[in-house]
Parts: sequence; C-alpha cells; structure tokens
Amino acid sequence: MTTRHIPFATAVLVAALMLGLSGCQNGNAEKNDASKETPTMQLAVEDRIVMGESEHGTGPLITGAVQPEKRADLRAELSAVVLHVLKENGETVRRGDLLVQLDATSIRDSLNSAEEAARAARENFEQAERQYQRQKTLQAQGMISQQALEDSANRRTSTQSDKVAAEARLVAARQNMARTEVRAPFDGVISERRVSPGDTAQTGKELLKVIDPSSMRFEGFVSADRRAELKLGQDVDLRIVGASQERIEGRIRRIDVSANPVSRQIAVLVELNDKRAASVSGLYGEGFVRTVKSAALMLDDADMQRDGDQVYAWIVQGGKLHRQPLTLGARDERRGEYVVAAGLKVGDIVLRNPSRTLVEGSAVTVKAAAPAAAKPASAPASAAA
Repeated sequence: MTTRHIPFATAVLVAALMLGLSGCQNGNAEKNDASKETPTMQLAVEDRIVMGESEHGTGPLITGAVQPEKRADLRAELSAVVLHVLKENGETVRRGDLLVQLDATSIRDSLNSAEEAARAARENFEQAERQYQRQKTLQAQGMISQQALEDSANRRTSTQSDKVAAEARLVAARQNMARTEVRAPFDGVISERRVSPGDTAQTGKELLKVIDPSSMRFEGFVSADRRAELKLGQDVDLRIVGASQERIEGRIRRIDVSANPVSRQIAVLVELNDKRAASVSGLYGEGFVRTVKSAALMLDDADMQRDGDQVYAWIVQGGKLHRQPLTLGARDERRGEYVVAAGLKVGDIVLRNPSRTLVEGSAVTVKAAAPAAAKPASAPASAAA
C-alpha cells in the first residue's frame, strides 16, 4: 500500500474550517434555545381581578311568582250577550275606558218602564200631599171631620211608600243598564281576555283581567322549617325567569302567620326594589333571603381551574405567574361565586378566565389602567402569552 502525505499547510486549513463550522453550529443552537424562552405576558386591566372582600349572604330558599298588587277580575254582573270587546291582551287602558259592551235591549226596556213607574208614583204622591194639606186646612176650620183628615194622611203615606219603591226600582234598573258597559277600574294593562263578541255572559262569568304593571311584587314561599330566620325588612335576592335583569333585589314586607297544611310552606310577600325589572305578571322566580351577612373573598367558577378535587387560581407574584391552590367555602347563590376560605388574600392579583396553556413562572407585565377620558376598548383583551 502506498502512503500519501498531506502537506502541513493543507492540514492546518482543514482544521480551521472544522473549527469554524463547529462554532457556527454552537451559535445556531444558542439562538434556538433563546427563541424557546417564554415571552412576557401582557396583562390588561380586563384580564385581572384584584381581590377584595365582598358581602356574602346566606339564608333560606324562596320560590314563587311575580304578581301585581293592583289587579281586578272583571266579571259579568248580569246575563246578557256580548256585543263588543274593545281591548285586546297587552293593551293599556285608562280608568273609565269602555272595555266590553253587553246587549242592553231588554234592560233598556226595563229602565224605561221603571222611569215611567217612578214618574207616576211621584205625581201620585204630590197629589196626595196637596190633598192632605187642603184637608188639614178644612179640618182646622171645622168643615171636615178628623176621620177625613186621617184618611187623607194615610193616602199620602201610601203614595209616599209607592214613590220610594218606584225610585228604588229605577235605581236598580239604571245600575243594570250601567252594568252592560264594563269599564276599566284603574289605569293599567289588559292581561287576560276571556270573551268574544257573540258569547253569552252569564252572571259571574269572567270577562277581562286588568293589572297595574307598576305595582308588581313577588309572592313567594319559604319552608316552614326556616320560619324562625325570617324577619320583616330582610333583603331578598331573586332571579326572575324572563325578567329584564338577571337578578332583582327586594325586601320582605309581609310574613304569613300560618303555614300551608299541605305543602308546609310559609307565604312571604316581597316588595321589589325595581318593579320595572319584572313588569310581566306570572313570571316564576326563586332566590334566597339574606338572613346572614358576612365579608369574604369571593371568586367566580370561571376564574378558577379544577384538577380532580383540587382547585387552583393563577395569581401574579413578583412579576411571574403562580398556580395557587385554593380552599373553597359555600357558594353565594345571589352572585354565583364561591367563598375563598384559604389561598388568597386581599390585594392579590388573579388572572381572569385562565387557559390551560399557562406555564408556571411565566413573566407577566401588568398594564396600568387607561385614563378615564380614554375611549374604552370594544372588547376586553384576552390573556394570551
């Protein structure tokens, strides 16, 4: 085998090239490692919660419905055929507005007859009164007997009784005539219409229901076992299904003194602080009577993470993210938040709606709040790395 000798200068050049290539590879590796470092998270005002004490209220459950305090069931006071129904469900009415017109043909005839009878009775009484006065004058002059005067007085008394009876029948006929026109008893809204033109309205038949939307209140029930906790004036937190507001506050105005023998519940009347929030009668609602109040740190379920039986929150400490274990207490049904019994303190900064991609120890920069005059952002910025 023939041995080939490489010149020294060539060997030195090859070694230099190898060293340069190795240095380039090391530099690229360092750059790649640097690029893998977690970037600093920008935490906006909307993305954080500064923990502070809130009022935590607990108490017995209350269920019921919104009902108007001022309501009227308009019923037929006589038997007649319905001619016109002038208002529909949901229409507003003013006091005295005509709502339903009943057929008044037969009643009008009765009224005319009663008016004629009353007129004749009044004339008979006036004639008997004049006759009595003449007889009285003649008897004083000795021209007629005492018996004739007494007979005249009896006739006057009889015609007076007839007049009173006829006038009473006339008043009844006029009342029946007025009852053919069903009018609104107060300003309000038609909530239920029960008749249509052509129906025969028997005495006592329900025609319409009128309510006053401004007089809404909550008529609820509480278990009799919790009666001792109830007091007049206690705050009540309600959630009314279909109301314009998610939660409505009220105060207990009346507590019944007896329980329902079947359901074993106590009726409670709650006056709503904002009656416009639930202006529809019959809406179902439930809530809690705040019988016990205390200050506590509270956190929404969306601002926590659960890992089995463990609960955590992401907090900012020393400019870095930290996964903080929590111990939860009771859930405040009024606000839907949980009492944080341990793990947080007043002033802690908690990340709102944390994602599962957060990394322990990530650097965080907390942005300062925008000036009051600045235009608010159209949507809150999400906490993203």
